[in-house]
Amino acid sequence: MSLLKVIEVLAESDKSWEDAAQMAVKTAAKTVHNIKSIYIKEMEASVDKDKITHYRINAKISFLLDK
Repeated sequence: MSLLKVIEVLAESDKSWEDAAQMAVKTAAKTVHNIKSIYIKEMEASVDKDKITHYRINAKISFLLDK
């Protein structure tokens, strides 16, 4: 039987929400292995002078626990 654990992370990018999600996975993978999925819970953006300057996500990353 497999057991998964879920952690909640916040990530930010100045390019896109997709880039923020990729950065979340890439950064989490430095200390967590066997990542199986990412669920984007919330998306937010900072705006300055009518332009989006930062894309932020609140996400849940699930990974397989070692046996």
